[in-house]
Amino acid sequence: MSKVEKYITSIPDFPEPGIIFRDITTVISDPVGLQLAVDEMAAQMDDVEFDVIAGLESRGFLFGMPIAYKLHKGFIPIRKKGKLPRETVGMSYDLEYGSATIEVHRDDIKPGMRVVLVDDLIATGGTLEAAAKLLTGLGAEVVKIVCLLELKGLHGRDRVPGCCPVSAIVSYEGK
Repeated sequence: MSKVEKYITSIPDFPEPGIIFRDITTVISDPVGLQLAVDEMAAQMDDVEFDVIAGLESRGFLFGMPIAYKLHKGFIPIRKKGKLPRETVGMSYDLEYGSATIEVHRDDIKPGMRVVLVDDLIATGGTLEAAAKLLTGLGAEVVKIVCLLELKGLHGRDRVPGCCPVSAIVSYEGK
């Protein structure tokens, strides 16, 4: 069991009956919990050669930035459509009830760049799949995906097969 797991609050029946919401605000609001999360996620990159960390808006920023700082790497934000000021490239993907588009600055990604993708959660895997496709489409290589939490019952890893290794610090069997 990860030491950070005790800082995660499980809230039953939120946002609807039968769902257990895994709240990470109790991780990031506690100095020990935050440090454990950043340290455990950074340790997942010990055996990986990479150039930069890319984090997904917005909770991927919460962990990606301090990990990048700790490992002396750059950080590239992947944001929702319309939030970045320079020339962007986007990737659209389907959600449960609609679609979304994520974007990255075109000039942030260099061909051959080795990228670790960081997010707080791997659930259905759609956002991570879109981010990996976006980066590889620009010539980068996604060498690892690291998340704090994984909801195994949603099979998100299945959306990024063959992409790269996927690590989660805390995994829950359900949805």
